Amino acid sequence: MKNKRRIVALFMCLFMGIGYILAQDNVKISGRVVDENGEPIPGVNVVVSGTTNGTITDFDGNYQITAPTGGKLLYSFIGYKNQEQPINGAGSINVNLEPESKALDEIVAVGYGTQKKRDVVGSVASVSAEALQAMPVATVSEAMTGKMAGVSITTTEGDPDADVKIRVRGGGSITQDNSPLYIVDGFPVESISDIPASEIQSIDVLKDAFSTAIYGARGANGVVIVTTKGGDNGNVKVAVTAYWGQKKMANEDAIETLTPGEYVRYQYELMSIRDQVDDHYTNYFGNFQDIDLYDSLEGNDWIQQIFGRIGYTYNHSVNVSGGSEKVKWTIGHSYMKDKAIMVGSDFSRNNLNMKATYKPIDCISFETSLRYARTKVRGSGANSINDSGSNSGNGRLKQAVSYTPIPLSGLAADADIDDESSSDYAPPITSVYDNDSKRDRTNWNGSAAFSWDIVKGLKLRVEGGIDDYKQIDNRFYGLTTYYAQQSVGSYNGHPAAMYTQTDRRKIRNTNTIQYDFNQMLQSEDQNLNLLLG
Repeated sequence: MKNKRRIVALFMCLFMGIGYILAQDNVKISGRVVDENGEPIPGVNVVVSGTTNGTITDFDGNYQITAPTGGKLLYSFIGYKNQEQPINGAGSINVNLEPESKALDEIVAVGYGTQKKRDVVGSVASVSAEALQAMPVATVSEAMTGKMAGVSITTTEGDPDADVKIRVRGGGSITQDNSPLYIVDGFPVESISDIPASEIQSIDVLKDAFSTAIYGARGANGVVIVTTKGGDNGNVKVAVTAYWGQKKMANEDAIETLTPGEYVRYQYELMSIRDQVDDHYTNYFGNFQDIDLYDSLEGNDWIQQIFGRIGYTYNHSVNVSGGSEKVKWTIGHSYMKDKAIMVGSDFSRNNLNMKATYKPIDCISFETSLRYARTKVRGSGANSINDSGSNSGNGRLKQAVSYTPIPLSGLAADADIDDESSSDYAPPITSVYDNDSKRDRTNWNGSAAFSWDIVKGLKLRVEGGIDDYKQIDNRFYGLTTYYAQQSVGSYNGHPAAMYTQTDRRKIRNTNTIQYDFNQMLQSEDQNLNLLLG
């Protein structure tokens, strides 16, 4: 009996000791996080290293957290170096965060030049070449999506040549265009969709009035500045990037259509309504007692026939660069091919770029660049479902869903008692090829610049460039399209063809002179740069 009591007492001591150890395993920690000047930093992430247990500092930089006594706390905040502190049972830990000089010294494109990020007063969002190359995308706008705060990017459809809408801090006008100003290597352009992501060095978006003031009213909706890659010192470098992807309809069962049996039963109900209204009844499907014969009949799956093919996307780029102290150059080519899931639609694009810098002496440099793009689009879009020539809903998806799954002729094929809305009812395959188009777009841009450092801090720059744009649109409207049915004059009720050619050429010259007063100020806390142009 005494032995049992001793064993029970021993176990009780053991459990009490374990409970005491567990109670002492975690400790409640409080503290304050400040910057290099002793000012509190709100919103600092305080996390127990190796776990998801964390908190953030309040407006005064204070925080509280429960953590293991032998663990570590990790402090992180944008623009500051991460700092890790051992706990060692301490109940209070105060931290001084140091600025991240790498982020502050980052160079961003602003106006007609570049500045360090620490010197920029206005709001600038940037995306680097590394971030752009991390994703296999077709266009620059796709690579920008979700990477910059305050910049919204939407695509009107899945077509690689679809219109991309970029909005900087929302739309500022109700009736006018809200698109930003696009600047590529110093040259204003209408769109950046023809530039492959593999050629981009950086993208800087100027978002407020201060940073866009140099462009005047053109920059009212923000400015997107794209800088393409250039050569570098060293041996010749060859970079090859390629990817291939397959695509198909994600969920073929998402859109349910009527089977032949269901369609025939619907037609019987429809004709019964017509019989009551118009005293007109015609039996198109035989006796109602034999309607179950249609249940075993295989009908046309128009969704599968229109959007069911296996598509693919192929993209490759080759970039060769090199240079020395006096000459730097780069040459690149990229090609993209997109076969859509919809019949009669595909897309292809060729890009060629060349960029060189020649510096015969330290104070003089010459720069030149050339970009060429050729884009071909077949169909209304690589993945388009809409008929842009119609305002009555005459789309491919509508026809594929609503058209009869079995061959019919006569009134029942209309499947609608409203003659006006049934007038655009057409076989889906015919509807696709009756609204056909071919688009061939060529765009090339050439520029040259001369820079002269007259004296230390004083720089003269002269730029000139030309932008040539040409697009040829061939459009066919068959009898099933709204355009052919509603057009006036000789086209009424007849197929129509439309040929459109757009030619546009822009010439630009910019002369600027700037002086950097930092040589006179000799202070890291003060910065002054004057630009006249």
